[in-house]
Amino acid sequence: MATKKRKVAQAKVDKNKAYSLKEASALVKDINCTKFDSSVDLHIRLGVDPKKADQAIRGSVTLPHGTGKTKKVLVLCTPDKEAAAKEAGADFVGLDEFIQKIESGWTDIDVIIATPAVMPKIGKLGKILGPRNLMPNPKTGTVTNDVAAAVNEVKGGKITFKVDKAGIIHASIGRVSFATDKIEQNSQELINAIIKLKPATAKGTYLKGLSMASTMSPGIAIDTKSVQN
Repeated sequence: MATKKRKVAQAKVDKNKAYSLKEASALVKDINCTKFDSSVDLHIRLGVDPKKADQAIRGSVTLPHGTGKTKKVLVLCTPDKEAAAKEAGADFVGLDEFIQKIESGWTDIDVIIATPAVMPKIGKLGKILGPRNLMPNPKTGTVTNDVAAAVNEVKGGKITFKVDKAGIIHASIGRVSFATDKIEQNSQELINAIIKLKPATAKGTYLKGLSMASTMSPGIAIDTKSVQN
């Protein structure tokens, strides 16, 4: 059942309108009905077939204004890389003990960075990490020998994204406390990165639908034409 606050929020969103990105970025702040600093999320429906390897869109982007959330980073590496990872600000650094912890069900982290040398050991964790979008991947810059740079990027606002089975990318791009222009700029940066990844084999409309919402708020439909520069 909709709460009083949610009903007020829903009344402010015209369900028959596709807003510009600028309008949506202002409206998402206006309709926030939580007492905490809600996450602002984008939901992007693509005209791709995720079952085809070349259309399973995934990548990473550094948001100009960060996400507003401090991400917990685990670096899985050989001992010679541990000091650099710790110095860069990784929250957890190691290998075997963390593999065992993850096998036991521990996933209290936001990003896992790994060096190529340890990937064979991590492969068996795919069933646990894959569904949670935590599996290190060279395409998203989370499999690298330069662990310090990777940690700095994540802490500085780098996010990874991946299309789901329904052809939709869900990504958090900030907080409702952000200024309207920061929400808009972060959103546009993510959309630009996704547009650049358009596969040559994808036929028809690529950006099929776009909406923005904060935690618990109704979704705001965005006019896809307003974001395609």
